[in-house]
Amino acid sequence: MKPVILEGSGITKKFEEADTPVLNNVNIELYDGDFTVIMGASGAGKSTLLYSLSGMNTIDEGKILYNDDDITTFREKQKAKLRSDAFGFVFQQTNLVSNLTLLENVAVAGYLNKKRTTNETDEKVKQLLKQMDVAHAMDRLPSKVSGGEAQRAAIARAIINDPKMLFADEPTGALNRRNSDEVLSILQKLHEQGQSILMVTHDMHAAAYGTRILYMEDGKILAEMKLASMIKDDLKEREARIHEWLTSLKW
Repeated sequence: MKPVILEGSGITKKFEEADTPVLNNVNIELYDGDFTVIMGASGAGKSTLLYSLSGMNTIDEGKILYNDDDITTFREKQKAKLRSDAFGFVFQQTNLVSNLTLLENVAVAGYLNKKRTTNETDEKVKQLLKQMDVAHAMDRLPSKVSGGEAQRAAIARAIINDPKMLFADEPTGALNRRNSDEVLSILQKLHEQGQSILMVTHDMHAAAYGTRILYMEDGKILAEMKLASMIKDDLKEREARIHEWLTSLKW
């Protein structure tokens, strides 16, 4: 069995304006090398769970263990270091710095982490931008590239420091199908190289790229579906199986 890389137990989070918890005693284990997908209707708690597991949200009750350390007890400086060293983030909006080129956006994340020398970081950035198929646009500002190119640069920024876990919150939500497939193919290739990924999506097509799907409703994980590696399955077949599964859950 794969080792657990991140574990949450009894995770509960409440918002003052809500009558019920947005996360209700959630237990979850994320395994090394898995491509885990969280699905569910709007308001089910998907993104809140992702941000809680990554230390970006505080929780009211429960524990979140990374390397046997409960990150809910970390000070903000410790959390920031954890996110820089061990976690990478891709969002629906790229959040690239508008007055920096794609190359500079990726490089800054590497410079701040100081895991590599400046020269090593520069080489790594160029390697990643080539891997993401945006090397041709590395000297352009985010406003001068397509949404898909910007998101691929954002993925490069997210993995510049070799994260143990890559968190992706609706990474294709603002893209058309062609650009979505390009981004999802990159995530799939990263997973094939051993990258652990946790992705939130409402899109069955996007979910079909994962190997494990968790279904959330009313702040709880109600069901789980496992899929083989993408290499072994046809994408349309996977999507059909997910549709059938979600239909059985009355989604």
